[in-house]
Amino acid sequence: MKKILLYVVFTLFFNIIYSQKNSRFVDSIRIKYNIPEVAYAVVSSDSVLEINALGNKRIGSDLRADLSDKFRLGSITKTITSYIAAVLVKEGKINWDTKFFDLYPELKAKSDPKNYNLTLRDFIIFRAHIPTWSYGNETPTQKEIKGNDQQQRYEFMAWFFKQNKAISEKQDVYWSNPSYVAAGLMLEKATGKSYETLVKELGQNLNIDFGFGQPNIINENQPWGHDENLKPEKPALNYKLNWLSSAGNINVSLPDYCKFTQMQLQGLLGKSKIFSASEFDLMYNGLPEFSYGWYSKIDPKSGLKYSFHNGNPGTFLTKVYICKAINKAFIIFANVQSEEADKGLMLILDEMKKQYKG
Repeated sequence: MKKILLYVVFTLFFNIIYSQKNSRFVDSIRIKYNIPEVAYAVVSSDSVLEINALGNKRIGSDLRADLSDKFRLGSITKTITSYIAAVLVKEGKINWDTKFFDLYPELKAKSDPKNYNLTLRDFIIFRAHIPTWSYGNETPTQKEIKGNDQQQRYEFMAWFFKQNKAISEKQDVYWSNPSYVAAGLMLEKATGKSYETLVKELGQNLNIDFGFGQPNIINENQPWGHDENLKPEKPALNYKLNWLSSAGNINVSLPDYCKFTQMQLQGLLGKSKIFSASEFDLMYNGLPEFSYGWYSKIDPKSGLKYSFHNGNPGTFLTKVYICKAINKAFIIFANVQSEEADKGLMLILDEMKKQYKG
């Protein structure tokens, strides 16, 4: 018993020293690469091995970083949308082979015929042969898209499918945000619930407080996003990111996203209460490069396979890297988007991988 107690005490002491060392390193990167706030965590399937938030919620302010801070996830939202879709398929509410225009037949006549057979699976795995679109596009304008949040997404996809924009080059994967907007609309039709409600229900099941849009809209003491010139983004509704809600508009705190990530690790290790290990493996590794919401690649330094996703919604950067082989996941959030900051976050990721044998 004494040996076990000594081991536990030694392990806790070692982790505290380890964490302090990493905090100093992360903060040095934060300062060098002009990142107002960075939050990072290392988790296993059943433990949070390290977690911290450093810096300031807004540049030039005394609002210090806190673990309750929320960050806009950007495209990491897709990891949540894909999981919700998988749950609804498992429950029989919808099928992977369900076609978009079978659920929205009223849009078919005015849409490009090449899109008629696109399915939920096509959208979730990025195999829908459709153009790219993001919040930087100039059309459609806000005046063209009417209604509440849900109606605006419907109007946006009605507009999008009317476009006869050809993709000249055949690709293995088509990185298009509207794929996930279409998927979100399909989940809404299948359940009779808004996408926001579906996300909130998942949050209730996992004890996670998911939000939408800029964190500082509801509370100005939450993190402010910053652009590449370190200009803070004032509280405002970004209507284009609302159109892309199921593709990139969720906000959440780091501890809460750790819970979601741990659930993913548990599933990969065969410990999910909903999916078998083989079902999880299909979602993560069923296809090359990108499967059901997750990219995958072999780390050239370690030879380990990682599932990952990155978010960059204009004024935030987010990263999540999961490795089943070592039962670890690395999560990094920042409230700025710039090439310089992204380089800094990758240095933090590499150091975390190194220290945790990844």
